Amino acid sequence: QVHLVESGGGLVQAGGSLRLSCIASGNIFSINDMGWYRQAPGKQRELVASITFDGKTHYVDSMNGRFTISRDNARSSVYLHMNSLKPEDTAVYYCNAQIPSDYGPLGYWGQGTQVTVSS
Repeated sequence: QVHLVESGGGLVQAGGSLRLSCIASGNIFSINDMGWYRQAPGKQRELVASITFDGKTHYVDSMNGRFTISRDNARSSVYLHMNSLKPEDTAVYYCNAQIPSDYGPLGYWGQGTQVTVSS
């Protein structure tokens, strides 16, 4: 069994910063891609950023330059540094990890952490 636990969300004013953390635990030998997604009320869950095992990053255009994803493979962790936050960044942020298995990569999700940006 694999568990992902996010932390670091909260209430921040527009223009502020937050750092989200996600730690994976359980029966893990290695983790392929890790990523952050978000879901605003009434909207579908969307990708924010992802990072491969060897550190290659991908960002959704609207987040590029404001958000930075990083990971620590030794700690099975992924982080999201968010700067210049806007009210439209308000959402529940979810961590995702792709973990190899005999059946191919399996995707795991955390429970989410709320980010609220006030104007």
